[in-house]
Amino acid sequence: MVTATAALARDEDAIHRTLLELGRPVFVVRDSQGVALTTDETAARAAQVLAVAPALRPETLGDAAFRTAHGVTHAYHAGAMANGIASAALVTALANAGFLASYGAAGVVPAKVDAALTQIRRDAPGKPFACNVIHSPSEPALERATVDACLRHAVTCVEASAFLDLTPEIVRYRLTGLTPDGRARHRIIAKVSRAEVAERFLRPAPEPLVRALLDAGEITAEQAAAARRVPVADDITAEADSGGHTDRRPLMVLLPELIALRDRIQRELGYATPVRVGAAGGIGTPAAAAAAFALGAAYVVTGSINQATVEADQSDTTKRLLAAAGVADCEMAPSADMFEMGVDVQVLKRGTMFPGRAKKLYDIYRTFDGVENLPADVRAELEERIIRRPLADVWQDCVRFFTERDPGQIARAEGNPKRRMALIFRWYLGLSSGWSISGAPDRTADYQIWCGPAMGAFNDWVAGTYLAAPAHRHAAELATQLMRGAAFAARVHQLRLAGVRLPAASATYVPTPGRQS
Repeated sequence: MVTATAALARDEDAIHRTLLELGRPVFVVRDSQGVALTTDETAARAAQVLAVAPALRPETLGDAAFRTAHGVTHAYHAGAMANGIASAALVTALANAGFLASYGAAGVVPAKVDAALTQIRRDAPGKPFACNVIHSPSEPALERATVDACLRHAVTCVEASAFLDLTPEIVRYRLTGLTPDGRARHRIIAKVSRAEVAERFLRPAPEPLVRALLDAGEITAEQAAAARRVPVADDITAEADSGGHTDRRPLMVLLPELIALRDRIQRELGYATPVRVGAAGGIGTPAAAAAAFALGAAYVVTGSINQATVEADQSDTTKRLLAAAGVADCEMAPSADMFEMGVDVQVLKRGTMFPGRAKKLYDIYRTFDGVENLPADVRAELEERIIRRPLADVWQDCVRFFTERDPGQIARAEGNPKRRMALIFRWYLGLSSGWSISGAPDRTADYQIWCGPAMGAFNDWVAGTYLAAPAHRHAAELATQLMRGAAFAARVHQLRLAGVRLPAASATYVPTPGRQS
């Protein structure tokens, strides 16, 4: 028989084990021997109860409406990583474990997107998942092709990212899923970092876009009418300091701002189902996830940390670089898809020279009107040190590539030397991520690895544990451990708010294989 005294946790290890019983309330009590913790109600009744923290399972974190709407067990979303880095295998693994994940369709040719969606449907039958639709101002045909693929494969959720404004394609996807009574069969999770962009997704689709789609026969009159009663997005992800496209805004500023904006628009328009607001950027540890939930996030989104998982379509070389990254090992560099606009993405700088070389290309682009006008020394540096090929040969590669992918790109470059130079430079920027994915041994210095500081924070958290090795980093395991740790951190925070002082070693969640909550 276990006595009440034996059920009380007093030393660091016992306190830690007690806090880990997430499915049971934890009591802080005082008896003749001092202060202790217990999950045993009988033991608690035999002493003076000082504080109580309720049961807090990982599955209860965040907004239950998110879990219900997407058919998942956790308010957790593995965001898309372009060029298929968020692979079909990664999406499948997470979907089968009860988590939402987005396939990284950005930058992927339509045939490969089709193949990936077919694979996900086959390997995770009936499981919910999302596909990324990225705003491609320089490649509108690719955006349309991705939406077409989602419609063909009956994908019911897309993650819209890097949008500066609404486009006909993202609105087409939303509205073709509307029923006459206003139910939305096509869900959109919009990843944004600015309030003005968030507002466009929080409101109904603009009338001119709706009318143009109706006139083109893309939607029905009933869908056009229903469009006035629903927002463009079901969920808004506040994207803070993340890998890839980011404005590097602090989450503690951005998330409350977007929640307040959502609340204002909800009061104005009175949607039957309010738009949910989640958090992304910097989510690489349980403490960060718990903080996001404490700020009011309906769900959390991870990105950078998933690149180093077994299922991610990244080379082993790149995964080792990511596993060695620290929180300060990231830098901004010009993006391939919005190069001419001067838009940057956040990338890993440790172990690669890509950030400096990409910035050099943009400086040259701004300074000169075309490759024909480049001084001999500048051209030699490009051909010998950065691009490492004759620029004329690269242009021929561009012609072949865009003839298959988006012929309009070549047509717009005819007679425009500046645009031809941009396409040549985008050749390097585009292939640099491909070299990282394939692990090209002669191009390690040119790897473009999208990464945010969450990667370094994650590495610090798992140092000395089984997750330190990339071979042990399975996407579903990371999600499970992160959410368990977030529930643990939230429980610790509840007790601290009640004035309970816990030993530091007892209040830290350490990932352990097979741990159940």
